[in-house]
Amino acid sequence: MRSDTKTSTYSPLFVTVAGLFIACLVAANIISVKLIALGGWFVPAGVVIFPVSYILGDVLTEVYGYRSARRVIWLGFLCNLVVVASIWAAGLWPAAPFWKDQPAWDVILGFAPRLLLASFMAYLIGEFANSFVLARMKIATQGRWLWSRTIGSTIVGEGLDSLVFITIAFAACLIST
Repeated sequence: MRSDTKTSTYSPLFVTVAGLFIACLVAANIISVKLIALGGWFVPAGVVIFPVSYILGDVLTEVYGYRSARRVIWLGFLCNLVVVASIWAAGLWPAAPFWKDQPAWDVILGFAPRLLLASFMAYLIGEFANSFVLARMKIATQGRWLWSRTIGSTIVGEGLDSLVFITIAFAACLIST
């Protein structure tokens, strides 16, 4: 490497938070195929883990800045794409003749491409809104009132995310019933 090349080093904590953030996103997409009863509502199972990604996104934005958070958001987007493309490709391969669970695979994981589209649209809108609102609120409050900044930005981001995700992912299901 040339001596005039700028290199970046990331702390172990940054890598850990970024990895957990991405793991929460991928897990939420996969488990969102299942609808669960939560109180009187029926919601995708991903709502259980997905809020953790917003908390981790807030940590990334607050501690490492909007630019670093944006990079991790894009990395999460790419990782989600790789996982769903892998699921889709595996579903296309012919099953072993003795494996009788292809119909179950198709029902559960065959839904992944629709969830991916819904997730990506919601993800882009929600995560960037969350980071943007948090960064703006930090400037507006001159770095004070951390809890109000994180809660306020999460309400905006996760609210937009949930609205977009559920609309795209389950609109066809609602129309056909």
